[in-house]
Amino acid sequence: MARPFSPREAALFFRRLKNRNPAPRTELVYANPFTLLVAVVLSAQATDKGVNKVTERLFQEVTTPQQMLQLGEEGLIPFVRSIGLYRNKAKNIIALSRALIERHGGHVPAKREGLEALPGVGRKTANVVLNEAFGQSTIAVDTHVFRVANRTGLAPGKTPAVVEAKLLTAVPKPYRRSAHHWLILHGRYVCIARKPKCPECVVRDLCQYPMKTTELERSRPGLGTERTD
Repeated sequence: MARPFSPREAALFFRRLKNRNPAPRTELVYANPFTLLVAVVLSAQATDKGVNKVTERLFQEVTTPQQMLQLGEEGLIPFVRSIGLYRNKAKNIIALSRALIERHGGHVPAKREGLEALPGVGRKTANVVLNEAFGQSTIAVDTHVFRVANRTGLAPGKTPAVVEAKLLTAVPKPYRRSAHHWLILHGRYVCIARKPKCPECVVRDLCQYPMKTTELERSRPGLGTERTD
């Protein structure tokens, strides 16, 4: 079992990620809190690249809950048809747009309770919006964050809820605001599920993963192929 990171190790871990990317942001393209919320709802079980391709057209016509209601579910579906679970997502987006108008005057709430009460919005989606749109120090645990937290030993846990709670304790306060972005990007581009790029990892010496790859190993098929997501 991995030993807990010391405060010094955790600070060094995030200092190195910050040095590599001082101002990380979501890779979802959005114009305002509402379009961010829509994009995050669409991103469930989809890639940011795929979502951005869809929203590039959608957000040329729709940037407010009122405009989304006018478009309607049947009008929205042609825009999002290439996204997985598009019918259910379209239904939720129309429903949450209506709820925003009826309960919040057309504005996206900056509080967790209001966000999680919206159709199709769970804790992870709320965390992304609270962090990105409102600057709150939340940590959204997606598949990348879950993998990095467990693989490195930074915040191991069997569920996203457990990992989130451990991260909120393990991440030093100065790094908490951007921690979720650093972890996502590190998992997306370096600490990938298959054949992690350990030789180019800036936290390799801090990581407790016992099966670190070398350049030679990464070039061999079948090595480093375990999945944690």
